[in-house]
Amino acid sequence: MAPPSRNSHTLKASKVSRASASSKKSRNGFIDVSVAIRNGMPHWPDNPAIVVERVMDLEKGHPATVSKISLGVHTGTHMDAPSHFLAGTSGIDKMPLDATIGRARVIKIRDPKLVRVKELEKHRIRRGERILLRTRNSPRAWEADHFVEDFVHLTPEAAQWFADRGVRTLGVDYLSVGGFLDGSGESVHHALLKAGIWIIEGLNLSRVPPGPCELVCLPLKLLDGDGAPARAIVRTLGRRAT
Repeated sequence: MAPPSRNSHTLKASKVSRASASSKKSRNGFIDVSVAIRNGMPHWPDNPAIVVERVMDLEKGHPATVSKISLGVHTGTHMDAPSHFLAGTSGIDKMPLDATIGRARVIKIRDPKLVRVKELEKHRIRRGERILLRTRNSPRAWEADHFVEDFVHLTPEAAQWFADRGVRTLGVDYLSVGGFLDGSGESVHHALLKAGIWIIEGLNLSRVPPGPCELVCLPLKLLDGDGAPARAIVRTLGRRAT
């Protein structure tokens, strides 16, 4: 990456912009479950670092304030396209909009380490559902200033279980559906993407109770992209689950 010009400076993250503050409820009941993109935020270790740089600034006499960003497409709250792990498959710009707009269900995962089949079975997940998994990652992982290596993630068996049930969309509350320390990321992604499941990663579900909700999540329309940053919001519906 080229060094900043003399007229540019790197933006510093304030306490207000931290991910833990991103999930406030709006007047119409929607909760923002995306994390704020900020300079130096945690990212997957072998992915590009996030740099937010101001190249023009009203306070410095420029006619407008203009910033530029440099980041990987799997930064913060984002979606994975099939082409992220499967050669010759579609990019994120081909995602059908109804994959991530409509009724969904938030499921609270109590296991502090893994999303396992045994815990999922009691929730009677049905074909075509949009499922969001709330684990101890929300807010634990998002409160850290560094990449959290031991985040809660799916086992390969749980990923195949979701695939066999034909869920429409699966959302998780840290940077990957698969693990970092155990190297399960590839097998977990393969199982889900081969089954046609659309994956949302990097949600902050700290303020969202278990149960039915409305979901709106739209990734940037990046041509042939293997993924893209996204903005996601939910609004709870009806009775809360336990």
